[in-house]
Amino acid sequence: MPKIKLYKDVEPTFTMYYNVIMYKLYPYVTNDGSIGLFSPEVDDIYHSTYGALSEAYEKFILPVDWKLFFQNNNQIKILDICFGIGYNTKSFLNYYLENIYNGSIDTNNIINNDKIYSNNINHNIFIKAIDVDKNLALISPFFKTCIKDLKNFNPPFYQNRIEKYRSKNINSNYKLKKEINLLLLYKIVNYIDNDILILLNDNNYSKYFDRSVISFFKCLKNIKLTDSPFSKFITFLHNIYYKYISLSHKNVHKYLKSIDFNFKLNICDARQVLSDDNSLYNFVFLDAFTPSKCPCLWTFDFIKLIFDHLEPGGIVLTYSSAANVRNAFIEAGFVIKKVYSESLKKYTGTVAIKTNLSSNENYLNKNLVHELSEFDLGLLKTKAGIFYRDKNLTSQNEAIIALHEKEVNESDKISTTKFKKRVKIDNKCGI
Repeated sequence: MPKIKLYKDVEPTFTMYYNVIMYKLYPYVTNDGSIGLFSPEVDDIYHSTYGALSEAYEKFILPVDWKLFFQNNNQIKILDICFGIGYNTKSFLNYYLENIYNGSIDTNNIINNDKIYSNNINHNIFIKAIDVDKNLALISPFFKTCIKDLKNFNPPFYQNRIEKYRSKNINSNYKLKKEINLLLLYKIVNYIDNDILILLNDNNYSKYFDRSVISFFKCLKNIKLTDSPFSKFITFLHNIYYKYISLSHKNVHKYLKSIDFNFKLNICDARQVLSDDNSLYNFVFLDAFTPSKCPCLWTFDFIKLIFDHLEPGGIVLTYSSAANVRNAFIEAGFVIKKVYSESLKKYTGTVAIKTNLSSNENYLNKNLVHELSEFDLGLLKTKAGIFYRDKNLTSQNEAIIALHEKEVNESDKISTTKFKKRVKIDNKCGI
């Protein structure tokens, strides 16, 4: 059956064969060698072309002083909203293992080169991850973590915005440890079903998956992947990856013995999950699709729900700097700040703190997290600052957008365009 082109510049997200819907991925290599994904459903990318891993680090990890947090806390509870293929959780675990685990906090030991050495601390790490896409979440441990050569990595689809910003060379400041994917695989292996096996054996995506992790998965589950090039277990034993994966496996066991790591994956609407959840969290990674297209997880009502699920002093990190999102945070009771990206040389995200006490802001990286400017604050008072609403936390995106447009059209607030012109005139006049 011929494929029908449903979206401009890309193939459809599914192909019909005798009434069977086949799940499809749209992977590409971002400029730091990590893999990004495109979603034709919302005509948007999951990950920035400048680097999926870099974006996760710079917007969700670097703004926090994790070392100071673990110096004062043996337990951390993280809520990862819109887990996707897990870069935010992976980046946190990677940072922890590289910067904190090897120098676990013990105030009785000597601080040396900004690391505090101890082998006695058993940290409790709990991460709840939420996503509506089961396949993406369960396939997350299998994606390659560091691609060094783009020679054979032209994406299996065309999308103009991706091609426009894709670099011809890999440039990365971050690298994930092999153990990170294995840690996640241990936690979700029993949930991996036939849909995932089909994706792992699809030749269209094979170059994006780490074959050593797939081989280890075969051993772990003692199964035979359909049409797999690694169909015999003996092949795995003599595979060039064997020694490497064994070393990683040993390290994972070591980590699991010394770290109380709990990972819970919820495949469900985040609004429903939080409505049924009585837990409180220290940090929230809010990484939903862009607000203008998928506003259901950016409404005032959902942000207020997040506020109610945070410990005092809890922190929300997000890539969004939209005025209506920041205004919703403020209305919900948060103190907000903005995040500076040193690699992009601009402000690219937002931090929201459940407190107005400066002492509780010590867990922020002061070099990267700054106060909003007068312009930022002024923008919140324009029509751009009118936030989305979803009173019952059940509305579809289309209904939320329609309600928002109506409120904006009926508002007597100054437009964003007029506000920017006024600021420009004031600046010229030296006001």
